[in-house]
Amino acid sequence: MFSDTGHNWKQYRQEDSIGVFPGNSNADSVVQYKLQQPVIARFLRLIPLDWNPSGRIGLRLETYGCPYTSDVASFDGGSSGLLYRLSPGPRRTSRQIVSLKFKTLRNSGILLHAEGQAGLSLTLELERGKLLLLLRQGRSLSSEVQRLVSLGSLLDDQHWHQVAVEQLSAHLNLTVDKNTQQVQIPAEFSHWHIQQLSVGAVQALGSQKPVISKTNFHGCLENLIYNGLNLIDLAKQSDHQVTVMGNVTFSCAEPVSVAVTFTGPQSFLQLPGATASSSGGVSVGLQFRTWNKVGLLLTFDLPQQGGVVWLYLSEARLRLQIHKAGRALLELSAGSGLNDGQWHSVELNSRRGRLTITVDKEEGGTAHASPSFPVTTGSRLFFGGCPAEDDSQECRNPFNVFQGCMRLLTLDHQPVDLIMVQQRLLGNYSQLQFDMCGIIDRCSPSHCEHGGSCSQSWTVFHCNCSDSGYSGATCHSSVYQQSCEAYKHKGNTSGHYYIDVDGSGPIKPQLVYCNMTEEQTWMVIQHNNTDLTRVRPSPGGNQHSAHFDYSSEDKQLLAAISQSDYCEQELSYHCRKSRLLNTPEGSPFSWWLGGPGPGRLQTYWGGALPDSQQCSCGLQGNCLDPQHYCNCDADRMEWANDSGLLTHKESLPVRSVVLGDIQRPGSEAAYRVGPLRCHGDKNFWNAAFFDKETSYLHFPTFHGELSADISFLFKTTASSGVFLENLGIRDFIRIELSSSTEVLFSFDVGNGPLEVRVASSVPLNDDRWHRVRAERNVKEASLRLDELPAVTQEAPADGHFHLQLNSQLFIGGTASRQKGFRGCIRSLQLNGVTLDLEQRAQITPGVRPGCPGHCSSYGSLCHNQGRCVERASGFYCDCGLSAYTGAFCHREVSASFKSETSVSYTFKEPYELSRNSSALPSSIYSDMTLRGENISLSFRTGQSPALLLYVGSYYREYLALLINKHDKLEVRYKLDSSRDAEVLRSRVRSLANGQLHTVTIRRLADTVSVQIDQNAREDFNLTSDGEFNAIKSLVLGRVQDSDELDPDLARLSSLGFAGCLSVVQFNSISPLKAALLHPDSSPVLITGPLVQSNCGSSAPANPYAAENTHHLSDQSGSVGSGQPLVNAIKTDSALIGGVIAVVIFVIVSVLAITARFLYRRKETYQNQEVKGVKPDESPEFPFTSSQADSHNVSGENPKEYFI
Repeated sequence: MFSDTGHNWKQYRQEDSIGVFPGNSNADSVVQYKLQQPVIARFLRLIPLDWNPSGRIGLRLETYGCPYTSDVASFDGGSSGLLYRLSPGPRRTSRQIVSLKFKTLRNSGILLHAEGQAGLSLTLELERGKLLLLLRQGRSLSSEVQRLVSLGSLLDDQHWHQVAVEQLSAHLNLTVDKNTQQVQIPAEFSHWHIQQLSVGAVQALGSQKPVISKTNFHGCLENLIYNGLNLIDLAKQSDHQVTVMGNVTFSCAEPVSVAVTFTGPQSFLQLPGATASSSGGVSVGLQFRTWNKVGLLLTFDLPQQGGVVWLYLSEARLRLQIHKAGRALLELSAGSGLNDGQWHSVELNSRRGRLTITVDKEEGGTAHASPSFPVTTGSRLFFGGCPAEDDSQECRNPFNVFQGCMRLLTLDHQPVDLIMVQQRLLGNYSQLQFDMCGIIDRCSPSHCEHGGSCSQSWTVFHCNCSDSGYSGATCHSSVYQQSCEAYKHKGNTSGHYYIDVDGSGPIKPQLVYCNMTEEQTWMVIQHNNTDLTRVRPSPGGNQHSAHFDYSSEDKQLLAAISQSDYCEQELSYHCRKSRLLNTPEGSPFSWWLGGPGPGRLQTYWGGALPDSQQCSCGLQGNCLDPQHYCNCDADRMEWANDSGLLTHKESLPVRSVVLGDIQRPGSEAAYRVGPLRCHGDKNFWNAAFFDKETSYLHFPTFHGELSADISFLFKTTASSGVFLENLGIRDFIRIELSSSTEVLFSFDVGNGPLEVRVASSVPLNDDRWHRVRAERNVKEASLRLDELPAVTQEAPADGHFHLQLNSQLFIGGTASRQKGFRGCIRSLQLNGVTLDLEQRAQITPGVRPGCPGHCSSYGSLCHNQGRCVERASGFYCDCGLSAYTGAFCHREVSASFKSETSVSYTFKEPYELSRNSSALPSSIYSDMTLRGENISLSFRTGQSPALLLYVGSYYREYLALLINKHDKLEVRYKLDSSRDAEVLRSRVRSLANGQLHTVTIRRLADTVSVQIDQNAREDFNLTSDGEFNAIKSLVLGRVQDSDELDPDLARLSSLGFAGCLSVVQFNSISPLKAALLHPDSSPVLITGPLVQSNCGSSAPANPYAAENTHHLSDQSGSVGSGQPLVNAIKTDSALIGGVIAVVIFVIVSVLAITARFLYRRKETYQNQEVKGVKPDESPEFPFTSSQADSHNVSGENPKEYFI
């Protein structure tokens, strides 16, 4: 312990623990101990913790120090202060620094007030024990104040605190006791210089008298230095630049205030009660400070009433209770928020039948009562708690004990000498620390990361991570995945997701759209204008510029781009007599800025190479004018465009576009910058394979002093091995597979080794991927394996917490090359930073980059008979044998049929099967003779009767699936052409009710089973031989060639089918999928309108959705002449065409609405819109715009059309 005055001692602490060092063990040896942090003090106090068991008590102590210069000034909190006026003249330095040390018992007061030109000033003010740096714009203290930063806590403890304020251009650094925080100040401060510096008391610039305020500083300052000048020393020498105001003394006169600390559950202080001469009432006073919401402050017996008085804290309020015989005679409460760590005064007075409790005098609250009995003290008063062994039951405490500090105790208005109590000359006590207040602010600086809010009690702190996007004891670990790729491989579907590209790092999570409908997983980041935009000439300007604000911040954007394998952004320019890049040699009329920060100037266009000053057509050699490298540079009166994708990641995203050739008569133009789209995740599949126990990778030392999180995936067939190890002199950190079912996380930060184990109920050496997440912070260590609950181990409450490592980081092995790991490690991240295992493995013997075999872990993501296929980095789902499509074969393939629609799938002839057709989809092969079928489909219709599916053969045999006139399902088999068809009728009713129904039919020889929805399976038997010979074709909807049909079936077929069919599967054939997705490479014939839709979704269709559909039978190409649809203004050249377009649009709209009304009346189901064309909002500028890369279109159901 150390002190400046011999009172008010302070414990020496190492990190967050009490400093402890070993003494000598004999009379001769010398033990030297260096303090990690130097101490400036006049008094030292040693507290023996243990004695040498084999020797006698003795001590010889020598201390070593350094010369120290101290210039001190004392201020009385009134008008006393120092005023330093700088000499007029030019300033030669852009760096200004003020440093000082201060000590005070007051929790508020202005230390410094610096004024400069234009009324700008900075104020360093103590408020509630914290130091604030304030910015004022105005001459008076009542001017508008902006708080720049708050730092430090409990600075009113009458100990010296070091402060420095440093201005570097537009930045300010505030340092309080070695904790530094940087803040950016307004631009006008970049050339701001101090003209006048007020210390202790504020005096406005040009004023002759200080401003007397309650907030003037009361305490001592030491070594006040401004840009190397010692202002206190100048004041001592009566320098003309320094003016002394009021009562300033150049020594530090300190009041003696003895505090006592109640440290734990056994702490109490007992003082003698009232004497006979003062038995007319009670008067007790004290001050306390604590972080706890509850705790007993004072208790004593009522000797005349046989009751007891309790003065205690509850919910941070002061409460008084008087109890007798188990019931409350009186209750009072006052104050609130008394657990804020500040000193609070409490007074309990009882005189002449009036009982009063007061908190913080006039600033706090008071409660009164007039009990019908006298309130007097017994022979003893107990503060903070009760003795553990009190046989007389004179002290009873039904509340928590008090943990905190007390001072200025008074009984009957007389101060209590706590030093006499410490010397056992007065009262009694247990486990108290005298002449010191041991309160610690564990929230300053806060260990809660990522904006988590810190709260505390006397012994621990707690982090509230709500709405921060992070979790854990210190809000360290992100709750979000790092990429769309990671979300996809957790089985998620397309949608908006928060991604955290650096995990526990400083970059905040960002909201993006993840499009998981394709083989690649696309991340889409929008900006403020992705529409095709008409360029409108502005008066007096020769250029048009547009700036793009993205939904993500700059750091988030750049990190997401860097992490992705590939990024692109569409850049298009539509022109009529408006040149673009002025190719081939001229100065470009237009350009764009892209890349980090404001972006770097780029003079190439979408689809071309960087620095080429070309467009896409120039690279491909197909521009309208071969002498130019852009279509628009041909400068023609017809509409043209230059469009393409920007794929150079270093130039993305596009920040702004500048268009130059737009002012000439007849010039018209429009531009579009699409959203940023990226796919792939470099980190997710980054892996290394360790094929020997002696092989390892090494990286630089891991720095995770206060908090560390480590995550990775592994797969192995070995039963043990070390994944990771990093050593220090004594500290270390290690994660290992300790057995085939257990992972061990161990480390030492100086308190001894700590281990956290997670055991699995299944073997971990099963050659499947397993995820390990380990975290260590100042509160706890945790380890999580796969989806098992996390196992946590609390850190010691009072101990070391800095992890100090100095060796290389070993991956897959140890420094001793023992217990190495054999297997794969993937996606290894330390504090959010991914280690490039593949790059290091390429140059390391015994380790191979990459790791095959992902389907063993991820194959279950391929649904509906999808097949998992390995890749070098990752896998994909082959949906060729599935009736579904999508990244995981989970999206149904559905189509809307009308009565004239027919889809005919022709099975291959035997001689055709021998041809080389390996390029065709696997879904087109079929056996010619069948002894069984597996059929499944979903349908939605309001029509009955209706033919759903028909399979015919060359021998006039057939299979038909239909809904009869009673709304029931019929399966008709004719497997012998000489006999009538056998009809199998289901008992399930109401199948033509417009709801989605799923049918599964299985036949093996003469046994048939039918199941509809969740109803019970129905079994049937056929009387025919069970062979379906020489099958020819499968038809969905109307059967065009009805000559070979039975008359009853022919009449039914002529009605066609109006409704929805979805996920149609016939053995390994998916005819509907082949028709919709592979019409050119599959033997399908489509007649009539066939509309791809999501009508097969089990969710009800949206009755308000627009039914703007695209028919497969349509042969339309691009609309118009390649002109973009944008918001436009009237132009003479487009007026006539615009009028015609309006008339046509109105007529077509009326016809479409009429047809839609009739169609809706006829059908009872709804189709959702699949792909729409944006209506022409400006007929005077008749362009067409496509926004297929917008996340609104490329959602869960993007559609492909084959004509």
